[in-house]
Amino acid sequence: MSHTLLTTTRTLLPRTVTAAFRFPQLTPRPNCHRRYVHIERRLEEELKITLPAAPSPKANYDIVCSTPSADGKELLFVSGHLPIKPDGTLLTGVVGPDSNGKSIEEGYEAARHAGLNIVATLKNYLGDLDRVDQVVKIFGIVQSTTDFKHQHLVMDGCSDVLMEVFQKPVGYHARSAIGTSTLPLDITVEVEAIVRIKPE
Repeated sequence: MSHTLLTTTRTLLPRTVTAAFRFPQLTPRPNCHRRYVHIERRLEEELKITLPAAPSPKANYDIVCSTPSADGKELLFVSGHLPIKPDGTLLTGVVGPDSNGKSIEEGYEAARHAGLNIVATLKNYLGDLDRVDQVVKIFGIVQSTTDFKHQHLVMDGCSDVLMEVFQKPVGYHARSAIGTSTLPLDITVEVEAIVRIKPE
C-alpha cells in the first residue's frame, strides 16, 4: 500500500506542476483590467460620426511631434488643423454676423470639423484611439471681424465634439480661443492640440 501511494504521488506531482506553468494566464494578476468600450466603435455605432481622411502637412512641417512626459507617458503636439468636411469641402469665410460675416452657428460647425480632423490624425498616428490618455489643451484661432467678440462660442464646436468622442475625464481639456483678421486659405478656424497618450 505504501509503495503504491508513493508511486502515485510521484506520478501525479509533475503533471500538476507542469499544468500550473503551462496556463499562467489562468491566475489573475492584481490591478489588471480590460477595456471593453472602444472609441472607434462608439464613433460608428453611437455617435454616427464619419471621420474625414487624416490630413497631411501642407508645407515643411510635421502634422504631429511627440516628446516624453514626466510621468513616463508621451505628449503629442498636434499642428493646426483645418475645418475640412468628410467630402473634402473646406469651410472658409470670416465670422461676424453683425458685419455680414458668418454666424456663430456656422463658425461652430467649422470648429467641430477641425476637431474631427484632429481625431482623424490621432487615429492615423496611434492606430487606436483608446491610447489617448488625456486631451490636455486645444488652441483655436477664429477668423472674425473686429466687432465680433464671441470666439469662445465658436470654439465650443471643437470642445463639444472632443467631449463626445473621448468623454470625461479623457476629453476634458484646457482651452484658449482668439480672433484674427485672416487665416491661411481663408479658413474659418484653425485648431491645434496637445494630447497625452498611453504607452503601447
